[in-house]
Amino acid sequence: MATYESLIKIKGSVGDLVFYSLNGKNVVRKKSGFNKTAFKKSPSYEKVRQNSSEFGHCSKAGKIIRSCIEGYIKETGEPLLYQRFAKLMTAVKDLDTASEKGKRTVQNGLATEEGVKLLKEFKFGEKKNFSEKTSVCNDNGEMILNLADTLSADEILMITIQPDLEVYSAEYFEDRLTSGEKEIRFKKHFNDEKLLLYFLVFKYRENITHMGFV
Repeated sequence: MATYESLIKIKGSVGDLVFYSLNGKNVVRKKSGFNKTAFKKSPSYEKVRQNSSEFGHCSKAGKIIRSCIEGYIKETGEPLLYQRFAKLMTAVKDLDTASEKGKRTVQNGLATEEGVKLLKEFKFGEKKNFSEKTSVCNDNGEMILNLADTLSADEILMITIQPDLEVYSAEYFEDRLTSGEKEIRFKKHFNDEKLLLYFLVFKYRENITHMGFV
């Protein structure tokens, strides 16, 4: 990119050069070699198309999941958390061995033990997450949170999320749980046949001490 001075102001293309105005200056640059038609159809761009498709999917999937817990994420004070979360979604997507490259999904990745483990290990800013042994199970239609550690909290919140990452939508419910027990029961909100995520928050004196997926 270069600037130029001329009595005649030029805007548009002349040969392989493009003239335009940028921040009050006349600028000229060479045309990009990128060809949209070739990108969509040429075999040489196949890997690029695959990567682009999966990158877009991971970005959207991460945004949908984050939107369900946005109020708590803001309290981490980490401005670039969304970038780390997108990277997490990519790592989870890579665990989808059932789909061909270019069509792998976060949803299929989360159907694996490794994918769930990555989600549970993700740390939100400086907030502590929970022991990997902390879990949620279904007991005859009632949900049970099994706490692996004894943690001090005067408020416990459980967000149950059912994301549909094919159409990029999600439903979620938030429950306030009773503290002081290793096993805490809460209401079942969704059918077990679909993907469910559980996000747990511990507060002490109105400040979040722990949060993460369990």
